[in-house]
Amino acid sequence: MQIADALQAAVVDGSLKPGDRLPPQRQLAAQLDVDLTTITRAYDEARRRNLLEGRGARGTYVAAPKVELTAILDLSMNTPPPPDDVDFDDMLKQGLSQVLMRADSELLMTYHLGGGSDSDRKAGAKWLAPMLGNLDSRQLVVCPGAQAAIAALILALTEPGDVILAEPTTYPGLRAAAIQFGRHIIAVEADKHGMMPEMLEDACRQHKPGLVYLNPTLQNPTAITMPERRRKELASIAKRCNVRIVEDDPYWLLADAPPPPIATFAPEQVCYISTLSKCLTPGLRVAFVLIRDPHERERFLVALRSFALMVTPLTAALATQWILDGSADGLMEGVRKEARLRHRMASDILAGRYSGAGDGLHVWIELPAYWNPSQLARAADSEGIAVTPAEAFATGSGSVNAIRISLGSIRDRGRLQAGLQRLSHLLARRPESFSAAVV
Repeated sequence: MQIADALQAAVVDGSLKPGDRLPPQRQLAAQLDVDLTTITRAYDEARRRNLLEGRGARGTYVAAPKVELTAILDLSMNTPPPPDDVDFDDMLKQGLSQVLMRADSELLMTYHLGGGSDSDRKAGAKWLAPMLGNLDSRQLVVCPGAQAAIAALILALTEPGDVILAEPTTYPGLRAAAIQFGRHIIAVEADKHGMMPEMLEDACRQHKPGLVYLNPTLQNPTAITMPERRRKELASIAKRCNVRIVEDDPYWLLADAPPPPIATFAPEQVCYISTLSKCLTPGLRVAFVLIRDPHERERFLVALRSFALMVTPLTAALATQWILDGSADGLMEGVRKEARLRHRMASDILAGRYSGAGDGLHVWIELPAYWNPSQLARAADSEGIAVTPAEAFATGSGSVNAIRISLGSIRDRGRLQAGLQRLSHLLARRPESFSAAVV
């Protein structure tokens, strides 16, 4: 891997150019004093990354860049990065093979209206154990993703016209669902530790909210992790004001030693959501929702069936297989390791502008005064980079001067490095100089 990484770095910085011939493998093995097998595997890895191409007896050459249908460098979508040391294709084949061997194919192709099978819910309890300890799996519902879970909770626990309290910048899917269902989002002031307790209490008394929405660990988009004391204070207020909290916690397992979830401090007040989309892969479309009250759980299922009906049984069975056989842990560890490596890259390239926590999938970048978020996003787009401006996350009328960048959606590290470097150069230039250069 070190040799492959060195080859990739040399291609990125131009030391090696398309068409350059590499040394024969035996010669390079002797130069580096490593086994020939090591060089063979390094060249294979470099070919997998589309860095090299073999030309038979003529040897191995640096490959020309592949022409892609889209040249955009996407720093806008929060998806887990592909881990280097996990063969995802093999994992997928093995997992599906195990599912098809052990499950009744008819059951995989029919309706499941109970919020997941017993096995799926038991897998969910195992997945949630690091966050919440031992759980009664009957209190869990398996959902087709966190967005569906949020929408169903809004339908089940609020009425048209109700208020939902959230932080001033928050997950855009909450706003989309609330607007669609005729609910009103009101922003509660936050500081560097997240939503402020005294402001929440005032808002609860003033607005009598139906729900409070929080994403306390590596918050999207600010990447703030709320400290334990703040979580306890918000939990106490929820109890005192008798208001439900929706704790959307997709990044907890990616964080470095995060505090316990708010749900551990106010079990009866909190509906807890954990999706596999951010730790494993979005393609599973599986999220686990903990709802302790049986009446609320039934209302939630009724609401969910009105628009999503159920999680796809085949992908739920695959998620269950991976969780129970340990594959999910291996994949998640690979994602965590890759994400941290990418954070180090972003920290090095963005220097003083990087304000991340070193883990998770995204970075919140405050802009210099001469840029505003929409303006920067348009300028980045014209240079082939997609970023997300702060306005996309605003729950109120105001918005901070920032953008969110995501580090997982560009599969190739070399392309991610190029995108970050391009963004760094753009941030250092004033809009007028950028416009002049474009003209």
